[in-house]
Amino acid sequence: MSSYRGTQFFTRFQSALAAWLVVATFADATIAGPVDNTDASHDRAAHSAQHLPRLHRDAEHGSPLAQYVLSALYQLGEVVPQDHAEAVKWFRRAADQGLAVAQFALGGMCALGQGVPEDIVCAHMWLNLSAARAAKIAGAERLTRDAQEMRDALARKMTPAQIEEAEYLARDWRSKPER
Repeated sequence: MSSYRGTQFFTRFQSALAAWLVVATFADATIAGPVDNTDASHDRAAHSAQHLPRLHRDAEHGSPLAQYVLSALYQLGEVVPQDHAEAVKWFRRAADQGLAVAQFALGGMCALGQGVPEDIVCAHMWLNLSAARAAKIAGAERLTRDAQEMRDALARKMTPAQIEEAEYLARDWRSKPER
């Protein structure tokens, strides 16, 4: 799927991931200071870096939201150096616990081969799970739609056997809480 890198798929994945990172950290960002401050961006980065040890600790203790935020920081190269393998590690832990937005992000990374070998079957499975879980969350219509659209774009590139395998894996998947 490396051909996806220059396509709408990659752009949609990056913008959706960034949007969900903003949503996940919005409350914390409002504490960082006024947005019209010329140093606001620097202040927010410094504020985020100050909380990085706590974020790591919470992620290690099994918080799926902390795992998601930490993985998004690694994926986007915000506050920490960009590290796709580290991002996948944390996305997977949050996705395994059933966090729909982490499942979405992990599906995108599997499709693009970021931090893991490209695997469209795995990507389809995670996007399918994300769409199904997000559909049950009030206010998550955009995540549901993005996951469905990305899954369907992948399906157009897959064989019937690959789609069948991905759907089987999604049906067989069970959440694995860490706590």
